[in-house]
Amino acid sequence: MRSLFGLVLVAGLGLAGTAVYMVRGYMAEQALALEAQRQAAAAAVPTVNVIAAKRTLLYGERITPDDIMFVRYAEPFLPEGVFRSVEELFPQGPNVQRAVLRQMEPNEPLLAVKVTAPGEDAGLVARLSPGMRAFAVSVDVASGVAGFLRPGDRVDVYWTGQAPERGDVTQLIETGLRLVAIDQIADAHLSGVLVPRTVTVEASPQQVAKLALAQSTGKLSLSLVGQGDSLVAAAVEVDRRAMLGIEEEAAPSVEIAPPPPPVCTVRTRRGAEVVETPVDCPTN
Repeated sequence: MRSLFGLVLVAGLGLAGTAVYMVRGYMAEQALALEAQRQAAAAAVPTVNVIAAKRTLLYGERITPDDIMFVRYAEPFLPEGVFRSVEELFPQGPNVQRAVLRQMEPNEPLLAVKVTAPGEDAGLVARLSPGMRAFAVSVDVASGVAGFLRPGDRVDVYWTGQAPERGDVTQLIETGLRLVAIDQIADAHLSGVLVPRTVTVEASPQQVAKLALAQSTGKLSLSLVGQGDSLVAAAVEVDRRAMLGIEEEAAPSVEIAPPPPPVCTVRTRRGAEVVETPVDCPTN
């Protein structure tokens, strides 16, 4: 009987030790999990509510309260021009709406540069930078880069015309001008190839005057600048001789003959006759 009691006691002690060991392991796992949660919370980036598009918003559409929603955005990485409240987006009330200047996708935050001011349409005026003007350039298939231009692209402008004493000349007159419209379309998200008859560029008043004179005295051609290309093209000018590789002929040298030696004479009057007699010229 005592042997049986001893076996039961040993078994009980073993089970108790196992239970204690399991509890200690569980407590250690919980402590590690809590520490991991504390570290994750410490490393978490604070977020704020910003207004985003609820659906795809196309160019020119009016934004209504039904088209927007709030999303959480990392506060340290907020882009410039976000809207944090409905009052910021519609400061004059939801009836004075904004229009879309650039297409936006669902969940994309609304930015001030992608929408017009309250009550404005998505016209050409809304796309011009402060102090800039819009100038229309007549183009065709060749001068308009075969229809691959889109609003928002940048172009270099070349002038071809007659130069005094040089004949036909092509010269780069403006670089990196931004296109704001193709024909009467200001939407950058065009589908397919559109061969325009006019393109509208954004330029300063001085550049507008230069382009107007160039267009009235010759032909303008556009060259598309690559996306992200920040290099400024240097001065470019080509005439027929440069195009054909003809070097300028050197002007023939002209030998200048030395001046003749001076002749000194003495005039002597003999009655009605005057006689000139050569004499040595005085030296200085």
